[in-house]
Amino acid sequence: MIDLYYWTTPNGHKITLFLEETGLPYRIHPINIGKDEQFQPSFLEIAPNNRIPAIVDHAPADGGEPLSLFESGAILLYLAEKTGRFIPADLRGREETLQWLFWQMGGLGPMAGQNHHFNRFAPEKVPYAIQRYVKETARLYGVLDKRLADRPFVAGAEYGIADMAIYPWIVPHTYQEQDLDDFPNLKRWFQSIQARPATIRAYELVEKINPAAAKK
Repeated sequence: MIDLYYWTTPNGHKITLFLEETGLPYRIHPINIGKDEQFQPSFLEIAPNNRIPAIVDHAPADGGEPLSLFESGAILLYLAEKTGRFIPADLRGREETLQWLFWQMGGLGPMAGQNHHFNRFAPEKVPYAIQRYVKETARLYGVLDKRLADRPFVAGAEYGIADMAIYPWIVPHTYQEQDLDDFPNLKRWFQSIQARPATIRAYELVEKINPAAAKK
């Protein structure tokens, strides 16, 4: 059993996408970041950076004590290695997957996150910041669109953890002032993942856990 400490954010969705695809048994512990629950001492023992998601695996492969992890990219990699799924076994395929996983963690996620902040949540509008992050998000969308020009998924022919990491950050593209029609390869990829049954199940959790977000 895996305990998932989760809220309905792009980083949280990464892990439910994986768990729904694989059928690994898990239970959700909602961490309402709007109520600062990420600062609770019990959560900080698992996630010292006070960010979701985090997991506790009660059946790690080494047979030892329960294993806790934070950081969504590390969790995806751990789960892929645990199950032997959604990451290629060969060296080159594995490295293709990892570089795009890290691209999301170091580029798309932080830049789109700043885009969300200055466009939607900042107490005052800062035109320079909005323009900067909208443009950088568009640049990153362009990188992804070019990558997807000759392959169905980010790392090649098979859906994998790099796609799971990237997809939730494309879902709020309208927040980011991006039009998917400007990125036809990305749009095709996005729609193919959106239609997956596991994706549908993962996003149905939003309505159960955070109905206010589901209505937006």
